[in-house]
Amino acid sequence: MSRFFRSGSDSESETDSSDNESFISDEELSSEEEDELSADEQQQDDQPSKKSRFLKDADSESEDESDEEIGGKRRAKSAKDKREELMQSSAKAIENGQKNNDWVLISSEFDKLIISVQKATTGFDKIPVPKFFVKILVELEGLVNEAQKEKTGGKKKPSPNAKAQLGMKQKLKKSTKPYEALMAEYKKDPEAFMAEPEVTPVAPSPQRVSSPAVGQTVTEAELDGFSAVGKKGRTVTAVAAPPKEENLFVRLREVLENRGKKNTNRDEQIATLEELLGAAESPFQKILVLLALIPSRFDFNQSMTEHMQVDIWKKVEVEISSLLEILETNPSYVIRETAEELDHEDKDVVPEEGKTVGIPGSVVSLVERLDDEFTKSLQSIDPHTTEYIDRMRDEPGLYAVLVRVQAYVERHHMSESLPRIVLRRLEHLYYKPEQVIQSTEKIAKSRLPEYITSSVTTAEEPSQLIHEMCTYLYKQDVSVIRTRAMLCHIYHIALHRQFHTARDMLLMSHLQESVHQADILTQVLYNRTVVQIGLCAFRDGLIKEAHACLQEIQGSGRVKELLAQGVQASRFGQQMTPELEQLERQRQLPFHMHINLELLECVFLTCSMLLEIPAQAQAGPNNKKMISRPFRRLLDYNERQAFTGPPENTRDHIMSAAKALASGEWERARDYILAIKIWNLMPENQQIKDMLVAKIQEEGLRTYLFTYASYYSTIGLAQLASMFALSESRVSAIVAKLIWNEELSASLDQVAQCVVLHRVEPSRLQVLSMQFSEKAANLVDQNERLLTTGRDRQ
Repeated sequence: MSRFFRSGSDSESETDSSDNESFISDEELSSEEEDELSADEQQQDDQPSKKSRFLKDADSESEDESDEEIGGKRRAKSAKDKREELMQSSAKAIENGQKNNDWVLISSEFDKLIISVQKATTGFDKIPVPKFFVKILVELEGLVNEAQKEKTGGKKKPSPNAKAQLGMKQKLKKSTKPYEALMAEYKKDPEAFMAEPEVTPVAPSPQRVSSPAVGQTVTEAELDGFSAVGKKGRTVTAVAAPPKEENLFVRLREVLENRGKKNTNRDEQIATLEELLGAAESPFQKILVLLALIPSRFDFNQSMTEHMQVDIWKKVEVEISSLLEILETNPSYVIRETAEELDHEDKDVVPEEGKTVGIPGSVVSLVERLDDEFTKSLQSIDPHTTEYIDRMRDEPGLYAVLVRVQAYVERHHMSESLPRIVLRRLEHLYYKPEQVIQSTEKIAKSRLPEYITSSVTTAEEPSQLIHEMCTYLYKQDVSVIRTRAMLCHIYHIALHRQFHTARDMLLMSHLQESVHQADILTQVLYNRTVVQIGLCAFRDGLIKEAHACLQEIQGSGRVKELLAQGVQASRFGQQMTPELEQLERQRQLPFHMHINLELLECVFLTCSMLLEIPAQAQAGPNNKKMISRPFRRLLDYNERQAFTGPPENTRDHIMSAAKALASGEWERARDYILAIKIWNLMPENQQIKDMLVAKIQEEGLRTYLFTYASYYSTIGLAQLASMFALSESRVSAIVAKLIWNEELSASLDQVAQCVVLHRVEPSRLQVLSMQFSEKAANLVDQNERLLTTGRDRQ
């Protein structure tokens, strides 16, 4: 008979054979071997038949029995034996730790022992709670109490040991609840408790649960601990009975213990918490469930790059508002970050009259996470679609929640959390015009109850409201909060055309000296503030000041990166790593906070033109000194072109205007500048255009005098006034200033109303000094180019 057709009892003997044994066919078996096999089979038939290990019932102890010896050398252990050995070794280690007063060892071994006992006392092959485990719990409890008394007496312990001891106290509080009855029985009579024989309960044999029909529901009582399997082997969700008050806290604790564990179904957790929220009756129950439900919704999205779904975000916003409403109507319950964990023994907590119950948690952290998810969603949505506009409509609701949280924090004097929420509120307002701020405040006020008031922000006027927020934040100890508040304040002032106030605040704060040590987001805010000050100076007609503010950012060639409005393209063949690119995209500002980069470039190049063209005309064609390097580079490139067509973009218009201005044709320069459509995006654009025309007339006059002074002996003021459409008094003032600054060798004849030009030949020393200055300028220029090239390559 072939060995492939042997009975199931031969399976064990087959496993005993070595791996090197070859297969034997029926023809190779001798008759004597067949007789021996038949005799063995007959002897096995006389013995009680054994079931295969795959066909045994649940009450069989096949898993508890050890395997046969393999080759007489080693013996495989069952899972039960391994658990028992692990529990015994942990118990011995805890006893050694008690003798040596090593709480670190006790804490680590106690964690292993708890896990082993929980695994051994649950499931189909569960065993009763080991008595030595109950004994260890009682001993540790007493040891911890004694150690706490010694600690109060003034006895000091090493820091790691003290921390481990304090941790054991918390672990024992949580772990001893299921075993309180056994511990009480042990404390009554330890010897009798340890002498009682342990009876291993027999697990009931599993009964097959028929698959429910389509649409049929199964209750948990009918399943009796088993899961019903439906179509395609999927588990049928049992219809759970509504949770009772006594087991609501138990189920809530189970959900919190499973939070963050591997293979945890987050959908089921959220569904359970929603069910518990519906069953909660008292304010204490609702608060605890909401404090568990809101973070669970945040945990649903594990990716740092993807934003939370909008429908889930709106649910979280409603739940935070509900939580605040419960806390406002029940002031006896206060959520604090510094509150100790409550040991309410799974019972409802009713505060005594005149006292408050502190619940550990942070409402401010929840709102900050909600705000971060809102910003992340705006970063991910295409700003040129209606979806972005729809998402922006959720900002007033979020701002109303921020105002409500601020009022709650003020009411309970949480001074450590109030600056964080005020700064969040400020960052939603500082970049907006006054009309938008008024509208946002009005919508938020309409969505909040009337009893919501604030002592920090009492003003209704937008500029005064921003001032109150910033003044409060200036008094804080955290330097980052003060710095960001200062930058937001300066940005808001510059946005509303108060250049000198914004400039003085920035200079007096000395932020430019230490901003390079700040975090990246604060550096981005600093760059945005400087750019806004430059735009403010341009709107006020201060061309030099505007150019000085914009030159550092616009001249760097990394405007998008410095303003966090896009990822800069790699240069010199360098590619950004995916990690750095991901971090860069996470820092990007939402589109509605962007500063128009085309408008910024237009303002910078226009200021450069009004400064560079007269200076170039004064110094002559061989001058290498530059006021604006980017402008000169563009101008040189434009002049090298063999054919220049009509201007098409902003740069072309400004280059054409610069050429016309250099030749004294200010009307053409004016037309080119006014043809730029980007000026319509600025507020009060007509005033800005009038200012630009006046500046072009004045700089055109200065350029004309520098260029053609050598061709005149005298020139009348009336003629200059008619050429540049200026008044004679204005022309006289400009010429007098040029003479006073020694920029023009001439004198002003007030009687004849003309300018007398002097031809002064430079001396030999002056010629040499001019040549020396040109060579020095060339050397400095080459050195700066080398430094710039080296930085770019790095």
